[in-house]
Amino acid sequence: QVQLVESGGGLVQPGGSLRLSCSASGSAQSIFVMGWYRQAPGKARELVATITSGGISNYADSVKGRCTISRDNAKNAVYLQMDSLKDEDTGSYFCNVISTRGAHYWGQGTQVTVSS
Repeated sequence: QVQLVESGGGLVQPGGSLRLSCSASGSAQSIFVMGWYRQAPGKARELVATITSGGISNYADSVKGRCTISRDNAKNAVYLQMDSLKDEDTGSYFCNVISTRGAHYWGQGTQVTVSS
């Protein structure tokens, strides 16, 4: 089992920045991929960005150039730096990890609200 705790959400004006953090505990040594997903009200959960244990990252087209995912393997942590935030970035952001056995684990989510 892997437990995930997110932090860093909040209210920000359009054009602003936020940095989300997620720390993993439990069977963290089995983590392969770490990432972030988001869900806006009334919409399906969608991929934001992922990063492998080897540092290979992947981004949704909607956030490319505005978001940077990073990972600290020693701390079993993943971060999402979000810049030039837009209204449509509003939603609940969920940390996700995939173990080496293919199991998915989810955090409880942190709210990001972009509004003037």
